[in-house]
Amino acid sequence: MRGLETGRGSEVWSLMRQQEEDAERERECEREMAGEEENSEFYLRYYVGHKGKFGHEFLEFEFRPDGKLRYANNSNYKNDTIIRKEVYVTPAVVRECRRIISESESGNCDPEIMKEDDNNWPEPDRVGRQELEIVMGNEHISFTTSKIGSLVDVQSSNDPEGLRIFYYLVQDLKCFVFSLISLHFKIKPI
Repeated sequence: MRGLETGRGSEVWSLMRQQEEDAERERECEREMAGEEENSEFYLRYYVGHKGKFGHEFLEFEFRPDGKLRYANNSNYKNDTIIRKEVYVTPAVVRECRRIISESESGNCDPEIMKEDDNNWPEPDRVGRQELEIVMGNEHISFTTSKIGSLVDVQSSNDPEGLRIFYYLVQDLKCFVFSLISLHFKIKPI
């Protein structure tokens, strides 16, 4: 036993203690998120659009506190009509949406996006605008920026790190919502 306290043994002991502390912090984080989810407000709205040759074209979705997911997609290309869908989602879906936001870039329960500031992001212009609003617990953030075509636009901005977090979070949220909408409205009941 005494050999564990000196030399290489103490390094192993220290590493094991660090792993135990990390695991306990992770469990505490999960408990906080679980308690916060059940007792706190959650709202998310995303909009991207522009006014151009085909009129006002946009994509918008919203997760409301009552569990309603609202989706709208308006493309006037070839006289397309607006697509509007509304569906109530389960608490598990809302938890997954919260998890996506909470783990945006940081990989832990301290959401990086809630710390960002859009003051140094590109202003909306003729190319279009994006808006993201999130309410989680007692935190409320709202961002407005121009449309982002690619990571090249992100890297050339005045705040590439913050805009990169926003860009990837928006990609994840859009993928999540598109999956929910397509699964819900394309599956034929038996």
